[in-house]
Amino acid sequence: MALSRRTLLALAAGVPVSAALTACGGSSGPGRSGGGATYWYLNGQPQETARAGAVDAFNKAHPDGQIKDTTFQNDAYKTKIKTAIGSGQAPTIIWGWGGGTLRTYAEAGQVEDLTSFFEEHSDVKEGLFPSSFGAATVDGKIYAMPCETVQPIILYYNRKVFDRVGVEPPESWDDIMALVPKFNAKGIAPFSLGGQSRWTSMMWLEFLFDRIGGSEVFQAVIEGEKDAWSHPDAIKALTKAQELVEADGFIKGFSSITADSNADQALLYTGKAAMMLHGAWSYGIQQTDGGDFVSGGGLGHMTFPPVEGGKGDPSNTVGNPAQYLSISSKASAEQKKIAKDFFATGVLQEAEVKQWIDNGSVPIRLGTEKLLAASESADFLRFTYDIASKAEVFVQSWDQALSPTAAETLLDNIVKLFQLSISPEQFARNLNAVIGK
Repeated sequence: MALSRRTLLALAAGVPVSAALTACGGSSGPGRSGGGATYWYLNGQPQETARAGAVDAFNKAHPDGQIKDTTFQNDAYKTKIKTAIGSGQAPTIIWGWGGGTLRTYAEAGQVEDLTSFFEEHSDVKEGLFPSSFGAATVDGKIYAMPCETVQPIILYYNRKVFDRVGVEPPESWDDIMALVPKFNAKGIAPFSLGGQSRWTSMMWLEFLFDRIGGSEVFQAVIEGEKDAWSHPDAIKALTKAQELVEADGFIKGFSSITADSNADQALLYTGKAAMMLHGAWSYGIQQTDGGDFVSGGGLGHMTFPPVEGGKGDPSNTVGNPAQYLSISSKASAEQKKIAKDFFATGVLQEAEVKQWIDNGSVPIRLGTEKLLAASESADFLRFTYDIASKAEVFVQSWDQALSPTAAETLLDNIVKLFQLSISPEQFARNLNAVIGK
C-alpha cells in the first residue's frame, strides 16, 4: 500500500480534520466509512511499515470487514486525535499511549470498555507482557488493547566520537558534566536534543527525578499529593537540568529542532553530537537513516547513569510499556466488530512481530526470545528486553501518565525551564497548580 494513500499532507498546512480526510478520499466519522472501520496512527519509518503491514494483512483476510488507515506526524496527531474525539468524530480505532489521556477518554465515555473482550479472548491477553496492561486500565477496567513494542528511554552515544576525543561513556552524573567541556572543546555538541518537541526534554527530567529521589517523587504527583512538585529532590533534579543547559550540554539551537524531522537523530549518527537521550525506537531510525552507523558498530547504548547520593534504583527506567489501541464508543456496531476482530486476529501476528524485531524493537508478545536472539540486532534487543523485564519500576512517560491538562502545563513549563526563563521553584509552583486536574 503506497505511503501517499495514508499520509495527510494537508495537516501540515493546518487544514481542518474533516477537510483533510475528504481531500484524501476517506471518511473517519463514526458510522460513515461505507461498511468499514477507520484507524489513525503515527507515520514515519521504520515503524509505519509494521503498522501498515498489519492493516494490509487483516484487510486481505477480511474482505467484508475492511480497515481504512490514515497516518499523522507525532506532534500533529496528539492535537488532532483529542479534537476529533472531543467532537464525536474519532476514528473507529484510536492509537495512543494509554495512561492519563486514556483515563480522560474513559471517564467521558468516549472509548469502549474492553474488559469483557479480554475475558472472552483470554488467549490474547495471556500472550502479551503483563506489565503492558497497567496503562490500559482505568479503575480496574481495560479500555485499550496493548500493542507493538516496549520502549524504554535509552542513552545513546557515538562510539567513533568518543574514540576521537579519547573519553569513556559516563558512569555517573558527574561524569556527564565532566564530558561536556571536553566535547565542546572539540566542536562537538555533548548532547543532541529536539527541544522544540518538548517531550524530548521531558525525558531528562524523568530520569533525574528518579535517580535523585526515586520513583516515589513522581508517584506523589500521580497520587495528587499537595505540592508534590516542590519536593526537595524534585527541585534538585530541576536544578541539575538547568546546570546542564548552562554548561552548553546541548546542541546550540536545540529549542528549534524537532523530533518529528529526525534531525536530532542525524546529529548523533553524523558525529555532530556525542550522545542523545531517546526512546528505544531511535535504534530503528538510526539503522534506517544512518547508513552503516549501526551495522558498522558506531552506535553505543546504555542506561541512564546514577546521580551521586541519589535514592533511585539504577535499574529503574522510564518510557512506554507499550502502545495502545482503543475503540471509539461513537463507532457503529459493525465498526466495533471489525475493530475487535482486528484486536483478536490482526495485532502482533507473526509477520508484524518479525517486522518489529527487524526494526530493532522488542514486541510485547511473549515467547519471542528465539526470534530476538536470531536477529542482526540481537545485542540491542536483549539490552532493551533486559531493561524492560528487570526494571524495579517502569515509569510511564509523564505526558501520558498525567491528565491532558496537567500534561500540557508540564510540557509548556519544560520549554521555559530549558530556555532558562523560569527557575526550578517557579516550575514547581506552576505544576503544583494543576495537580489532580
